Amino acid sequence: MRNAIALCIFLIPAARAATPAPEFYKDVLPILQERCQVCHRPGEAAPMSFLSYKEVRPWAKAIRETVVLRKMPPWLADPHFGKFSNDQSLSAAEMDTLSRWADAGAQEGDPRKAPPPRQFVSGWSIGKPDAVLGMGFDYEVPATGAIEYQHFVVPTNFKQDTWVEVAEVRPGDRSAVHHAAVFVRPPESKWLRDLEPGKPYGTKNQSWFMGRTMRDELLTFQVPGGVPSVLRPGQAKLIPAGSDLVFQIHYTANGKVRHDQTRIGLIFAKQPPAERVHSLTITNVKLAIPPENPAFPFQATYTLPEDLKLVSLNPHMHVRGKSFQFRATYPTGESEILLSVPNYSFFWQMYYYLTDQKVLPKGTRIDCLAIYDNSAGNPNNPDPKAEVHWGDQSWDEMLVGTMDVAIPAGMDLMKLYPAAK
Repeated sequence: MRNAIALCIFLIPAARAATPAPEFYKDVLPILQERCQVCHRPGEAAPMSFLSYKEVRPWAKAIRETVVLRKMPPWLADPHFGKFSNDQSLSAAEMDTLSRWADAGAQEGDPRKAPPPRQFVSGWSIGKPDAVLGMGFDYEVPATGAIEYQHFVVPTNFKQDTWVEVAEVRPGDRSAVHHAAVFVRPPESKWLRDLEPGKPYGTKNQSWFMGRTMRDELLTFQVPGGVPSVLRPGQAKLIPAGSDLVFQIHYTANGKVRHDQTRIGLIFAKQPPAERVHSLTITNVKLAIPPENPAFPFQATYTLPEDLKLVSLNPHMHVRGKSFQFRATYPTGESEILLSVPNYSFFWQMYYYLTDQKVLPKGTRIDCLAIYDNSAGNPNNPDPKAEVHWGDQSWDEMLVGTMDVAIPAGMDLMKLYPAAK
């Protein structure tokens, strides 16, 4: 399929010679507004802005190369399995337009044919949040060395149960934050009770999870290439009254002292939802990857104790991750691949939101099938001679399959974890 698309771009039929070359304002800018500007604008993750012709013109050939090779926009899902509402991949027609525009000299065209500028709320992709919560102080990221995952308690001061429909995590310094998870800590939780607001807490030899239960649930996750968490009307995540948020942030040293103050923006549901969305994590911490192995398979499994509606999927590994697959085997014995990421990238860890949410019946087994490349052929491998085990740092490894599932709003979360009772 990929070869066929490439041929369509490079072997342009002779009849196309009579077709006018694409112009920036009329043909290219609408694609950039729809597909690129959410990141390619001042203050966002991308290193260059694509708002104006003057900004885009120097990158014309680079744009052509990255779209033909499907490097941009980032989208790693195999199109043969599942349909996802946040699919960022370009259509063949869009790829063709961008390629022909670059090949024909990247003409500006008539500015009067430009679409109206896309409107963004400064500092947020989700629009104006109903509430913004943050660390409340600058954390100093050292210039060098390994940095333990840091944890910060952020009081919500919510006096009543609050349902969240949209959430976006915004690092204060993107160059220092690799990823950030935000958890809800309800008032009865004993997790990290010695941690005071305004003070960071490292992993302490990975003891950060001691005392945490599944009620201390994931609210949202900021990852490279990720998008804000946007749920459908009638679905929301719950922050119980009196809860705190716990920010878990993976900082990376980059040769210069940095200062970060990460925040989260929340948009509340306008009315109590019919369904509560919960992030199930499927893991197997017994991971042990042999040295110099280019394709080591490993898996984690979860069997549904109830009927659950599947909302989204997220695979997570570190730099030795090669591929990841979610497979469902139903009580009938039939099975299907829900998501396949054949070329996993630690640098683009996305959530995949189903276009058509589907009910998985009780007794369905979910297998998360991962393959790791611990060889010298992996350019991101820090040490192919090491046996690699589970750990927080990038040179360690993980196998985490996150499934966002929708359940009745009043259902007890612990029904999803019968082994924990």
